[in-house]
This record gives sequence, structure tokens and C-alpha cells, in this order.
Amino acid sequence: MKLRQLVAAGLLASSVSHAYAESASEFVVDDMRVEGLQRVALGAALTYIPVKVGDSMNSFRIAQVIRSLYASSHFDNIEVLRDGNTLVIKVHERPTISNIIFAENDDIKDEQLNQSLEDNNIRVGEPLDKTVLTSIENGLKDFYYSIGKYNAEVDAIVTPLPRNRVDLKLAFEEGDAAEIKQINIVGNEIFSDQELLDQMELQFGAPWWDFMAETRYQKQKLSGDMEKIRSYYMDRGYLRYNMDSTQVSMTPDKTGIYITFNITEGEKYHISEIELAGDLLGNEKAIKVLMPLREGQLYNLAMVTYTEEFISKYLGRFGYAFPEVTTIPEINDEDKTVKLRLSVNPGKRIYVRRINFSGNKVTADEVFRREVVQMEGAWLANTALEASKNSISRLTYVEEADFETVRLPGLDDKVDVNFNIKEQASGSFNAGIGYGDRTKLSLQAGIQQNNFLGTGNQLALSLSTVSYQSSINLSYTDPYFTIDGISLGGNVFYTEFDAGSANLVQYNSKTYGVGMNFGYPVNQFNRLNFGVTYKHQEVSQLQRYEQIRNFYDVFADPSNPDASLTFNTYQLSAGWYRSTLNRGIFPSAGSMQRASISATTPNSDLTYYKMNLDTKFYFPISQDQRWSFLTRLQLSYGNGYGKIEGHDQFLPFFEYFSTGGSDSLRGFENNTVGPKGIYRSPSTITDPNGDTIVLGPSHDRIQTTQRSFGGNALALAGVELIVPTPFVEEDFDNSVRTSLFVDAGNLWDTEFDLNDYADLSDAQRNLVVDYGDYKRFRASSGLSVQWLSPMGPMIFSFAKVLRQEDGDDTKFFSFNVGQTF
Repeated sequence: MKLRQLVAAGLLASSVSHAYAESASEFVVDDMRVEGLQRVALGAALTYIPVKVGDSMNSFRIAQVIRSLYASSHFDNIEVLRDGNTLVIKVHERPTISNIIFAENDDIKDEQLNQSLEDNNIRVGEPLDKTVLTSIENGLKDFYYSIGKYNAEVDAIVTPLPRNRVDLKLAFEEGDAAEIKQINIVGNEIFSDQELLDQMELQFGAPWWDFMAETRYQKQKLSGDMEKIRSYYMDRGYLRYNMDSTQVSMTPDKTGIYITFNITEGEKYHISEIELAGDLLGNEKAIKVLMPLREGQLYNLAMVTYTEEFISKYLGRFGYAFPEVTTIPEINDEDKTVKLRLSVNPGKRIYVRRINFSGNKVTADEVFRREVVQMEGAWLANTALEASKNSISRLTYVEEADFETVRLPGLDDKVDVNFNIKEQASGSFNAGIGYGDRTKLSLQAGIQQNNFLGTGNQLALSLSTVSYQSSINLSYTDPYFTIDGISLGGNVFYTEFDAGSANLVQYNSKTYGVGMNFGYPVNQFNRLNFGVTYKHQEVSQLQRYEQIRNFYDVFADPSNPDASLTFNTYQLSAGWYRSTLNRGIFPSAGSMQRASISATTPNSDLTYYKMNLDTKFYFPISQDQRWSFLTRLQLSYGNGYGKIEGHDQFLPFFEYFSTGGSDSLRGFENNTVGPKGIYRSPSTITDPNGDTIVLGPSHDRIQTTQRSFGGNALALAGVELIVPTPFVEEDFDNSVRTSLFVDAGNLWDTEFDLNDYADLSDAQRNLVVDYGDYKRFRASSGLSVQWLSPMGPMIFSFAKVLRQEDGDDTKFFSFNVGQTF
């Protein structure tokens, strides 16, 4: 190339040098040529050049070309040359990032680093801007300094590769965080150093066993602790409290931190007057009665803030979603009082234009929309929105639900409400495995879909072939059979049951039937359910236990005592369900109550009734509800009514309750707690003539089975402390739950009468346990971990038995899949 004339100049841009040439006089561009392109297409490069053929070139236009090409972020070096009337642009492309590697980063996760790089347009496949790397290095160092790691180093290492590519490696040398050696508070006389230090998260001099103590210096936590001390004073009337200064000094080796607070406490102030100003929409009297602030009280900043929030939420119930509530204090230093003037500006009443749903990939919008109390076109009510959120969150196929109100541009009285839904697995493979002292390994299986085809309907098909039971149960429920929320469902079932293999007394039964149920919503929290079921049951291989002697004598055929017993029953049921839980799965706040009663009709072969009450209360302990306290209680009772052939009816033994296992009394083998079966047989002797003589009742022999007989009365209670799961991130709190528990309960037979055995000899009578005694309770404690896995909920329990009765079958560890929470 022959250059007519070259004038060089330096232009600094993003720390990269470049040069350009221009003629001593302007010239008109007849042609353009770009050299050095590799990855960037010529057409794309020309779009960044603000010059075309026919334009006049001068030094200003050349500077424009260089700036524009640099702004494209594709080039490291640019030269502008002239060859005759041809404009020649030589470029050197920035290298392309082939790979990004992080090394030795413990305090910052890879996901956070990737996000930081993404925000700076540094990603694989994109050109590398080295000038940005410097700012990233400095930003990361600032982060480490903020958490007390003053010796931390961050190096961005760029390794060239063929074809103008590079590997980018961020190497970290985090070092140890500086320990707080001492925290001094100067100027406090009313509250001691220890009282104020107890309010702080940062600590010093903690004993070695207090591994939860935070002794590492962190700038953000220091700011939070300063605010906590301020709130501590302001909430106790010290309105003139002030943090005069804060000094943070470091040891020469950057491993120790000394913190000093200089404070002025001031004196206590009382509220002399509370004035409500502004437009309260005619609710002044109601707000004055309901708000917690009162004249004469000690000034309390937390209470002032709460009052502002209360007024805002109160007005929000009437559609004024964005009120401005400001407290203006008028301080009188002479008598140490303060007048509070609460200025209220409700703003405009806000209406909802549209309600949108996002995040639901499986469930149809209409399934969530029918749970929403807030209506489109109506004014925005915060109570309705919270109620809608809670109703959606209680669905078992929703892990988390939240909402936001979006103000519409140009419309100051309308908003859209956007619900963000995080779904969770709505189907489960129900399986269980456990290990007991006597029963050894036990298994069970089934499948259920709580959100069939995203409709919110429940379909369940249970097929079981475990050692003690073979069954099939098909059920379907539509929770919104009508638009008013009336539900309709039904089920068909068949079961073959071997009680002896299920840790119960020996008998076999075959049962088939069909049922139908419907539910009626009373209000947002309460629901009534009604059902009718037909059941055909055949009982065989029945043993002559003492507890069922009367039952057997009534229904057995004397001419064929070994024949099966067959019953047809028609059962009616009614139930009440109430729930204020914040979630359907793994709730942490609210309560649930379920009460039901079922009874067979008088024309049934067996006439009996059963009642059940189940209640749970969750009490959040921490503000984020990761710590919560659970109390639960279950009470059940059943008995017969009417007479058959002059005999009083009673609850059939195959309808008795049973307990023990992971869903009731952890630490005890399934179905083993409660009364045992009793055999009573007469004693005989042979006289000298060889004849058998039956001795009197006092000589009868008593034997007790190892297996449970069940009972018609059940009481279970438990408390659990729900704690954050160790080594599991907070994002997975809705999928994994850990709790410390104490279970207690008893199962007994109210029809059992110990006096029936009064005629036995003392030795034999002592073998009979009073199974009608409700005070023979069991108790256990331990650790439970629950995981909402892709196969369904899993429960791992470790339990230590605290109280047991003779003959109880205990187990330390159990693992179940598909249990109900």
C-alpha cells in the first residue's frame, strides 16, 4: 500500500492505545476498507462506522470513527489510515472468552460470581474487555474488606488460546477474617455495657463452645448493630439518644479489630398529645380507638412505626393502597414530652385492572384464579390480596406464592396485580420402609396426583401388595365442581387384609365398596364435608380372643363356627375442616382443625359410629419463620349403638383404631401400641377313671398375644421445634424440614372391664393388664427430617423411647416415603 501522507496521534480509551492518520487537508472518501476482522463480520463492523462513501473526512470525523468502533466493545486497537481517497481502518479484535474459571472462592458462591460477571457483560463467547476486569477485582476486594478479610487478594488471570481466544480465571486468596478483639461503649450510664452488647450480633471474647457466636468483623452487621442500639434506646423513651461517633481500628497484621462507640443517652420523653391530621376518610374515631399509641405513654419508636403501618393497612382495606403516613414529633425539652402529629394523605383510591399469574408451568391460571378473593375491576384491598395469597399457598401443589402490585404508566388510580407462583411436585409415589425389633423390614407403595393435568383435581390410584395387605383404590375429587367451590368426589376400593402380618391380632378380611362425597365452603377458612359409602366385608380365620367373645357369639353360626362372617354396611359421614395455615406443605404459621363423625345406618348389619378430632397449631418463633413451634392433638373414639337379638352393639374389632409408627408415635413399631389379644382357656384334670374334669373359672389359664388388638379410644399429642436444616440453603426451606419432637399418646379399650377376670387365681389375674386404663401412655423424643423429593415426601426419624409398657415393640430409626404431613 502506498501511503500519501500519515499523521499519527494518540487517543486513550479504556486503557488501550490506538493511532490514526489523516491528511493535511480534507478529502472525500471514494472507498472504504476494514482490515483485521476475524470474528466480527464486515457488515456488522460497517454499522459501527459513522462514515460512508462520498463523505468528507477530517480530524473530527476520524475521531468519531475511532470512538464509535471502541464503543462497540469488539476491538482493542484501532488505526485509521488514508490510501489515496480510500479510507483504511485497521482493527485488532478483542479476544473471545472461551472459559471462565473460579478458584479458591469459599465466601462467594460461583452463582454470585457468574451473576456479577453477567452484569458486566463478561460471559463465555463474548469479547473480553480487560478494563472491566480491574473494576471487578476492586469490587470483589471491597466485598472481602466489608466482611473483615483485609488480607484478601483477587487476581484476574487471562490465558491466551489459539484463534484469538482466552481463558479467564479469577483466583482468590481469601485469608482469615479479622476477629473482633474488643467492643467499647463510651457514654452509657443508664444501661450497662453488657445490656447493650446483648443487643448486638457482633461479639467478642465468646467461649470456644459457643460456635454460633459471630466474632468476625463485618461492616454490614456493624451498621445493623448500631441501629439495634439506637432502637433499644428509642423504644424506651430516650428520644434524644445519639451515636456521636464510631471508631474501628485494626491491628498492624490486619487480624484484629477494636470497635468503640461514643453515645449520648439523653433523658426519657413521654407522649403529651397525639394529633391525627389529614384526610382519614371519616375513620378518625375508629383509628383512634384501634391504634396502639396513647397519650401519657413512654415514647416508643417501634410503636410509632407500627402505628404508621397500621393506619396504612387500615386505609388499604378500602382501596387506598399507597397512603402516606408521616409522624412529625414536636419535642418539648423543658418538661421532657413530645407531641406526635400523624399526617395522613390517603392518596387516590386504587382499582385493579388485571390479575396475572406467572411461574405456573403445569397448573392452569383458572385453578389459581378461583382461589383469589380480590376481584378485577374492584378497588385494591390489601386484606383481600393477603387472603388470596394464603389461599393459593395452602394448595398442596404450590411451594410458594407471592404477589406485587404494578402501577400503570399514565394511570394513577389503576394497578395490575401479578401473582408469582412456584409450583412443586403434585404427584407422589407413596412408599414406605421401616425396621422394627420384631417385624424387621416392612414395605408399602402407591401413587397419587393432586393436580391432575394442571386442573387442580385430585386423582389417586393405590395398588398395594405388601406382606399384610393387597388392595386397589381409585378415587377422584373435583374441588370446584361448582363455581361456588362445592367439591364432588368418589372412590372405588377393594382390600384383602391379613391382620396378623400387620402387627395386629390374627384375622383375615376382604372388603370392597364404593363411596361418594361432597364439600361445601362456609367461608375462606372453614369447609363442611359429607359422604356416603357402601361396604361389603368378609372376616375369616377369626381367633377366640376374650375381647371379641360377645361379638363372635352374636354373629357366628353355631353349626359352622369356622365359617366366615359377612357384613353389609351403609355409612354416612360429616366433617368440618378449618385451616389458616400459610402453606399446604411444610407450613410454619397458622392452624388446622379437622373434626369428623361417621355412622352406619340402622339397616346395616353392624351399627356403630366413629368420631375424630385432629388439630395443629404453628407458632413462628423467628421473623423469617425458619424457626417455628408446632403443637398437635388427635382424639378418636368409636362405639356401637342399638341392639341385635337383645345384645348391645359395640364397635367391631376390625374398626378399632391402631397407632405407633412414623405418623403417630415415633419410636414404636407400626400398629403395636395398645391392648393385646387375650386368650382364656379352662384347666382340666383326669380322674382315676380316665375321665376329663374341667376345673372352675378360678383355675382358668390366661395368655396374652404379642400383637396389638387395637382400641376404641385414642389420644395422641406432640410438640415439635422446627429448626433450619443444617447445610441446606434457605431457598430449600419449603422442600426440606428438620424438627426436634416429643410424641405422647395412648390407645385403650373403654369396653374392657378388669372385673371380668376377678374370679381368676391371683397368679393368673396378675397376667391381665387393664387395657381400659387411659393413663398407660407412651412417649418418645427425637429428630425428624422431612424432604419433599421428586418421588413424594420422605421422612427420616430417629427416636428414643421415653416411656413404654411391657410388650411394646420399639425402633430407633424409620424411613418412610409418601406420608402425609
